[in-house]
Amino acid sequence: MNAVRRNGLGLLAWFVGILFFLPIAWMALTSFHSEEDAATNPPSFGAALTLDGYREFFGTGGGASPWPSLINSTVASVASTLLVLLLALPAAYALSIRPVKKWTDVLFFFLSTKMLPVVAGLLPIYLFAKNTDMLDNIWLLVILYTSMNLPIAVWMMQSFLSEVPVAVIEAARVDGAKLPTILARVVAPIALPGIAATALICFIFSWNELLFARVLTGVVAETAPVFLTGFITSQGLFLAKVCAASLVISLPVLAAGFAAQDKLVQGLSLGAVK
Repeated sequence: MNAVRRNGLGLLAWFVGILFFLPIAWMALTSFHSEEDAATNPPSFGAALTLDGYREFFGTGGGASPWPSLINSTVASVASTLLVLLLALPAAYALSIRPVKKWTDVLFFFLSTKMLPVVAGLLPIYLFAKNTDMLDNIWLLVILYTSMNLPIAVWMMQSFLSEVPVAVIEAARVDGAKLPTILARVVAPIALPGIAATALICFIFSWNELLFARVLTGVVAETAPVFLTGFITSQGLFLAKVCAASLVISLPVLAAGFAAQDKLVQGLSLGAVK
């Protein structure tokens, strides 16, 4: 009976995995079709393959180049993720290894900041950026993404750091190690899987963010998701080109997830088994 149950759960997991993979596979296949074949209904599976969608995306046909937008997204995502880790690590350390009074209330306060609808803060942030001449500035996005991801990062890393043995930290303190040394050479290596999982999630959130980037940037600080919306014009939806652009813009996130998959699994499983 147990074997049948395991096989059934395995088949169910494969089925769910295939369901999640099908849209990506369909997007990849459509990106290699011409616009005429991509727009057919029902879809044409055996249509001729072409790279025209990718040529148009990269601007070889005279269109705008995506490289500035891709570079802006990389700068905003990487810089904000590094800032989040630098700020979240000592905060999580204070809430887990050296807990303050009513630390659960502090964590709830951090998480409650994510409950505010993003659109509710859009107008005040826009007015602030306008009055400080920071519109269309990539560093404004870095600050915003850092503040948006910091609460969830502290929440996640608190649970990860709570698994660090206190005896190891006490031994380092007896040897004369100061707090920065303890964080960098003792806590961080032990909690590295959790830190990697937190960094990946913050990177994905920053890379995919559209609303603030759409409103607060123009030409100089335009990010990849904003560049992607430019393919939806009054002339219609160019499906093959949109799929090609979506696949290229998704590659950094997919590559980061694939490179850190072992750390991600270890990090997300920390604290799961007592």
